[in-house]
Amino acid sequence: MNATSSSRVFVPLAIAMIAAAWITLWMWDSSPYARFLHHVDWSEASLAELCRLIPAGDTIVPAMLHAAAWLLTIVAMMLPTVLPLLRTFERLTAARADRNRLLLMVVLGYLAVWSVFGLAVDAGDAGLHALVRRTPWLAWHGWLVGAIVLALAGAYQFSSLKYRCLDKCRSPLMFVSEQWRGGNARRDSLLLGMRHGLFCVGCCWLLMCLMFAVGAGNVGWMLALGAVMAVEKNLPHGRRLSAPLGVALLGWAASIVVTGLRLV
Repeated sequence: MNATSSSRVFVPLAIAMIAAAWITLWMWDSSPYARFLHHVDWSEASLAELCRLIPAGDTIVPAMLHAAAWLLTIVAMMLPTVLPLLRTFERLTAARADRNRLLLMVVLGYLAVWSVFGLAVDAGDAGLHALVRRTPWLAWHGWLVGAIVLALAGAYQFSSLKYRCLDKCRSPLMFVSEQWRGGNARRDSLLLGMRHGLFCVGCCWLLMCLMFAVGAGNVGWMLALGAVMAVEKNLPHGRRLSAPLGVALLGWAASIVVTGLRLV
């Protein structure tokens, strides 16, 4: 199979995976079990009684559902942003008999890094909610948390680390050439995906944290943020979006603070 015929398989398959993730998220968001997608109290769900029959089910089952929701989220939002890298890797390995297996290893490595990040953010979100419940002042001024997240995301858009990671994401051919030698093909492919995932997290982590400020599981916000990250990482002049986006986020944070102070 040459590069052209291989691409005819890869592109539709990738699009199908991304579309399936979006459709599943939309259906889940419209179902009675949307609370698992939105990171709210699960104990009121009808599934809760069944989960309590499972040893440690009140912890394990929600954790598994949150993990599934996050995996769907990163497939839907982040996989489109990494398609240029995957296509570059696919072309460079088109002559190998194990090319599809190697491409899968790249994807698994990439998703693994984002999954670990998701676990960390989910734990932080749970801890923050627990803190708010125990702190009346913070519960009364909950708008402050959202403003801080927006301000941090806006300020990060101007950081040198953001731009270093963004440049790595915007140069797939150079990245693959630097990171993959093919000596131990499977390991190198997995590591390539993981390293690219690290740079991708470095570029977009605070934008992804916005999901927890505007509503985790909100499909509309997922589409908007996914589109922003895809433009920023893949379009010819996408790098120019970073600064205006940072200004917009800082302005949004300021408006929340002003509105919140007026209500105090």
